[in-house]
Amino acid sequence: MDESWDYHSGSPIDTGNFIVTTDQNAAPGQISYASDLLRPVRIWLYGLAAFVLLIVVVGGITRLTESGLSITSWKPLSGTIPPLNEAEWQAEFEAYKQIPQYTVLNSWMSLDDFKYIFFWEWLHRLLARALGLIFIVPFVVFLVRKRLSRELAWPLFILFILGGFQGFLGWWMVSSGLSELTSVSQYRLAAHLTAAAVLFAALVYVARSLEPGRVLGRVTPFHLTTTIILGLALVLQLAAGAFVAGLDAGMGYNTWPLMDGAVIPKGLLVMEPAWRNFFENALTVQFIHRGIAYAIVAYCAYLIWRRAKDGGFGGVHGWLPRIGILVLLQVVLGITTLLMSVPISLAVGHQSLAFMLAGATAAYVADMRRVR
Repeated sequence: MDESWDYHSGSPIDTGNFIVTTDQNAAPGQISYASDLLRPVRIWLYGLAAFVLLIVVVGGITRLTESGLSITSWKPLSGTIPPLNEAEWQAEFEAYKQIPQYTVLNSWMSLDDFKYIFFWEWLHRLLARALGLIFIVPFVVFLVRKRLSRELAWPLFILFILGGFQGFLGWWMVSSGLSELTSVSQYRLAAHLTAAAVLFAALVYVARSLEPGRVLGRVTPFHLTTTIILGLALVLQLAAGAFVAGLDAGMGYNTWPLMDGAVIPKGLLVMEPAWRNFFENALTVQFIHRGIAYAIVAYCAYLIWRRAKDGGFGGVHGWLPRIGILVLLQVVLGITTLLMSVPISLAVGHQSLAFMLAGATAAYVADMRRVR
């Protein structure tokens, strides 16, 4: 059984995964890691998180170029190969011509125009398939080489299932736009993007939890609870942003700080029943997205003020001002994206930074749980 030393008493403790040798009074920077079996696992998990973010970026471009419905069938294996000749391209184009998006919006398209939108959807699906391979192959290798304990292997397998579920959600989302709608359902888009955010944050959390050594600082239940609440608020905001994207709500009301000429615009509850406004009224959906953003800024400001008052930002709490900076950058980027009527580069950056915020918050929670 592997042993390390308890940093407070100098007595050996079981890590189960890595060997650490250190003097009883050694500082964190003086720890010598003779064998860290989990280092390749951490690199793999961080790499998976980065790959998920890449898929999100390509998915954002796919959505903003209205490319998501260009492939009208799901072929898990043969779909990895794009059309290779003129006949195959014409067959794909003819299939696209049968859906409402083409007949209502894109009947002007030529084959070359279709090839452009096909590329982004094909690339998005290809990367999603690759994620499964990048996950399962190293996972099996680590199991065979006994780098994963049973306590770690099961959570990682659950993450693999969540990744596979993402693939199902992706096709479920696409299928909503193939028969009656000219775009995908905003409900299904929100489910797809929110699940991706949860997967990304979970990968970062698990990877950060496997870091060896100790984290300095004093952590109370208040710190842990309030940070988890922040993480949940960020996921909620991501879901709200997905509804904005699904309704193209960012294309309208492109002013700030006023919205439609008022702080609280008229028409927020014009739909019946009232609950539909929160998910189907573009004005209401954008207003909610703005409101959650203001609440997150105020909440972060409170946490930073409280931490500055109670002891500063040394050790583990160094995450908090970094998260605050990211929140402010995200607000500036969101406002700029809105004022410029949602250019692709800014919109994709806005979505990506939201994932980074969720990841930073997950890392903060993981480090707080590592404080001894």
